Amino acid sequence: MHSFHYQNASLHCEDVDLATLADAHGTPAYVYSANTIRDHYRRLDQALGDIDHGIEYAVKANSNLSVLKLLVEEGSGFDIVSGGELRRVIEAGGDAGKCTFAGVGKTREEIEYALREQIYCFNAESEEEVAFINTVAGEMGVKAPVAFRVNPNVDAKTHKYISTGKSENKFGVDFEVIEDAYARAAALPNITLRGLQMHIGSQLTSLQPFIEAVEKVAPLANKLKESYGIEFFSIGGGVGIVYDPALESGKPEWWSGQEEEHKPLTIEQYAAGVVPVLKKTGLKILVEPGRYIVGNAGVMLTRCLYEKKGSAKTFRIVDAGMNDLIRPALYEGHHDIVPLKEPGAETGVTAVDVVGPVCETGDFFCQNRELPNFAPGEAIALLSAGAYGFVMASNYNSRGLPVEILVDGSEAKVIRPRQTMDDILASEKAAL
Repeated sequence: MHSFHYQNASLHCEDVDLATLADAHGTPAYVYSANTIRDHYRRLDQALGDIDHGIEYAVKANSNLSVLKLLVEEGSGFDIVSGGELRRVIEAGGDAGKCTFAGVGKTREEIEYALREQIYCFNAESEEEVAFINTVAGEMGVKAPVAFRVNPNVDAKTHKYISTGKSENKFGVDFEVIEDAYARAAALPNITLRGLQMHIGSQLTSLQPFIEAVEKVAPLANKLKESYGIEFFSIGGGVGIVYDPALESGKPEWWSGQEEEHKPLTIEQYAAGVVPVLKKTGLKILVEPGRYIVGNAGVMLTRCLYEKKGSAKTFRIVDAGMNDLIRPALYEGHHDIVPLKEPGAETGVTAVDVVGPVCETGDFFCQNRELPNFAPGEAIALLSAGAYGFVMASNYNSRGLPVEILVDGSEAKVIRPRQTMDDILASEKAAL
């Protein structure tokens, strides 16, 4: 659930009217709910309460320092995929000793930095990577903690761009050779084998792939515990969120009204399915949620500039573009779109394309979707934009990055100011 709702006919984030934020800070703008982030973290922590566990928030989902600081205060660890993300965690008050470092292409500089900061573990994606980490650690006179990421060849049944657990994906070591990989790594002088990791994909809305994966990999974790004394088994992240209907899903009564066979996967169902298998390993269980924590904790506000009625379509042109939120263009990501002013029976609906100003045909947020009518000058919200939104934004077409705002109760704070053209040009002008 989440804290976005209509109140007095105006869309609110917690106790703050989003129209006032759009007027005060302009658009495009990202707005995040602090209490939604806290609630999602706490619900997951409670659901896993029967086992020794750690939550490693996936920084790539939303890496704003203020968001990370919220999670540091909750006691979270962090799943990072770059040296830059490790720096962000540290700047937010986090501890590298509670971070796991994933990713297929770690550089020497990143490995050295992580070792200096005493990273909890490198989640390695290949034997070649472990050999290189061994070399770097030896040159530094330290031992590097390592876990292999195993590819269990389980179909997550999600979009091909966010599926990671099949043999044809670039991630992890094939299940068939993983035990040999551990044996060879155990012989390296500067490596300490600390755990085992897997992750089968993102935005999973069915429990079955999770159960299939943990049932397949848990016996392997037991073997590695006996052979090498590993201390953790990370089962990755991937629990999906409700993108449609996003606004309604913020209400408890919506969830209770869903028929059981059609109800989206809840974190309680997820835990009930995997915990009995994981408990038998006796290992500390790590989970790496990203989207689940922040996805429905954020919206992107944008304002309608023009309506263009063509012979084939009606276009509503807004001031946000694919450079601000690329998910629809990149992998057909869906975002519900709602006006900030609550629509009534008299509002009417029209089938429209909501498009941005970027000079690309792929610069759209929806196509042929029936939406409540909104006019030029009115602001709208793209929901479920807290994950993989701002973090994937760019300066394409020399457009400045949006402002980011964090709402906590009745308080709204700018946590990253809107990027100006002077900001964009500063480093290039210095070279003239």
